[in-house]
Parts: sequence; C-alpha cells; structure tokens
Amino acid sequence: MFIGEYNHGLDAKNRMIIPSKLREELGNKFILTKGLDGCLYAYPLNEWEILEEKLKSLPLTNKDARAFVRFFFSGATEIELDKQGRGLIPQNLLEYAKIEKEIVSIGVLTRVEIWSKDKWNEYNYENIDYDSLAEKMSDLGI
Repeated sequence: MFIGEYNHGLDAKNRMIIPSKLREELGNKFILTKGLDGCLYAYPLNEWEILEEKLKSLPLTNKDARAFVRFFFSGATEIELDKQGRGLIPQNLLEYAKIEKEIVSIGVLTRVEIWSKDKWNEYNYENIDYDSLAEKMSDLGI
C-alpha cells in the first residue's frame, strides 16, 4: 500500500528520483500514465495488470468507456529505473501534468500520483473543502 507525500524535482534530463519508500513497492519497472485531475499515475506492474483486466472488460459499444481507455492507455509507458532510482518521464507526460521542475509524489493505496508542486498546492489547499468532503464520505459509509 502506498502512503505519504514526498517533495523532489526533475534533473536536467527530465529524470525524477522515486523516493525510496515508494520505490520499494513500485519496483524498478512500473507503468506511468496520465491520471485524473492533471497528475500522473504510477502503477506497479501487478496493479497495472489488474486495472488492465478491468478496463478490457468494459463494453466497446460504450462511448465513455472507449474514451476513458484511450485516455488512459495512450499516455501509458513503462518506466525502468536506473541504479540511482531515477526514471525518465516522457515529454508528453510532463506537458500533460504541467511538470517543470518541482514534483510532489503521493501514495494513494494502489498507485503513486505524481504532481507538479504548484498544481498539487492549488488542488490540495485551494480547491478542496475538507468538511464537505468528509460529509460526502459518510454517505459512502466511511
């Protein structure tokens, strides 16, 4: 299970160092793709396979399902870390997530979300009413 928040940055070659606590579970090879809310999602290979099976089962006749699968898989790439724990983030994913230098990686149960620091701060501190969110979660039994 992924937990925690980690601040770090890109080097001059667009490589990011995966924090060691996340790297242990993510592995030396993982899938990186466009995520929701303007971040990137990193999945260990075993979690990606589970998600892949679920998405394969979506009906091809459903327009929204096709659009979601296209969105998710068109940005997906396998990342292999070097001996220093660095992985190259493709330019198209950097542009999608508006990552320029500073990064925040957060553990979210089965995946790691990778955010531009500015975008994370905007999302986390300016856009969420946590009291209202807590009320909605109680409706879901949490």
